[in-house]
Amino acid sequence: MNTPNPRNLRIVRAGESVPVEAAPARLRTSWTADELMAAEFPPVRWAVPGLIAEGVNLLAGPPKVGKSWLSLGLALAVAAGMPALGSVEVEAGPVLYLALEDTGRRLKSRVGKILGGRPGPPGLTLATRCPPLPEGGAEAIADWLQRHPDARLVVIDVFAKVRGRAMSTVSAYDADYAALGYVKALADRYGVAVIVVHHVRKMASEDFLEAISGTNGLAGAADAALVLRRPRGEADGILSITGRDVDEAEHALRFTADNGAWTLLDGPAADYAMSDTRVAITRFVRTNPGSTPKTIAEATGISPGNVAKTCQRMASDGQLVGGPGGRYRVPGEQTTAPTESVLPVLPVHVPGLTWENEPDSGGHPYGVPVLPVHGYDPLAEYRDLSNPADALSYGLAMPGAPGACGACGHALVWHGRYRPKPCEKCECRAYSGQTKSTVHPDEEGPQ
Repeated sequence: MNTPNPRNLRIVRAGESVPVEAAPARLRTSWTADELMAAEFPPVRWAVPGLIAEGVNLLAGPPKVGKSWLSLGLALAVAAGMPALGSVEVEAGPVLYLALEDTGRRLKSRVGKILGGRPGPPGLTLATRCPPLPEGGAEAIADWLQRHPDARLVVIDVFAKVRGRAMSTVSAYDADYAALGYVKALADRYGVAVIVVHHVRKMASEDFLEAISGTNGLAGAADAALVLRRPRGEADGILSITGRDVDEAEHALRFTADNGAWTLLDGPAADYAMSDTRVAITRFVRTNPGSTPKTIAEATGISPGNVAKTCQRMASDGQLVGGPGGRYRVPGEQTTAPTESVLPVLPVHVPGLTWENEPDSGGHPYGVPVLPVHGYDPLAEYRDLSNPADALSYGLAMPGAPGACGACGHALVWHGRYRPKPCEKCECRAYSGQTKSTVHPDEEGPQ
């Protein structure tokens, strides 16, 4: 026979109404397609908008990276209705924080440092002990959630303290999935966000999900996975996140040891993982794609030599993309590269050449060279040069056109690379309209 908990007993006078705490309604788990499309579902509840949604949020990171400071700061912000991470507005609500690696004294010290003299929010419940989930821990959390139906957040720090022993008859993947399944059932039943603090592997991985310690069963059971990384001794950290209700993203954070607070930083997270020089170059190139090292140096005040070498290294590291003319842009962004100032080429009218035209200083008549006609044309004297189609088909220009003989209309032939030979070489009979040929076999075309 179960012994009743004396804390839940009190004397009831005759005629006094006794409130009965109703259990949450059963979740519906099946529909027909038309019923599903007609159903109305409440919107996703956010503990921290854009970061922590209802469901299981697995927060992983190396030891001593600041996971506990981050989760405790979020818990205090939600319980007090203060901006989370210094800038994210949240809705206040009850929070349960299981600090299973702390003592009361250490917990008080951490909470006091974060609050900075402000009073502790009454909506935050803290506990340093909880049974393993399969051995009564899930029921204990459910009891608290039932007494706080408007709860917005539960934090379990750390998961290893409540996961319980794995069954030897199941695979490691199934054991991990089942262990987190206890938390998943609570989160879904009560519609609350749960942060589960966990560790990462010692071996580095390019995919942050693969860095989570254990099998993929943990990430598979979670609704969202967050990985916090921060080089030892540095203030800036990167929070990588992906999930079912949250967009995959990376957020730059800064840890302040004086008050134990994490702050969300502006701008792309990648900027804060670079040196100051690379950050300055990246920010300028992002707003000025297609810039050259010289332009970057003038705008940032960094020496031209340093900018040139850094841009080359950044291109090798995939942080910049080099283009023609030594211009750079940020990967994934189209460039509207600034072009050098080029004067437009204006059309110049050149009168047709005649026998009376004076030559230039080089002894050649003025004119614009056109494509030569190679070889003899035995039918040249029968061609109707007044017909544009007939003339153009054989490389001839109409009479009076630039680059044409003003007397007969034949195209001028090339002289070396640039200049046409004098019209006399074509042996045109200006007054009879008869021609022998347009190009002699000993004449050169364009070189």
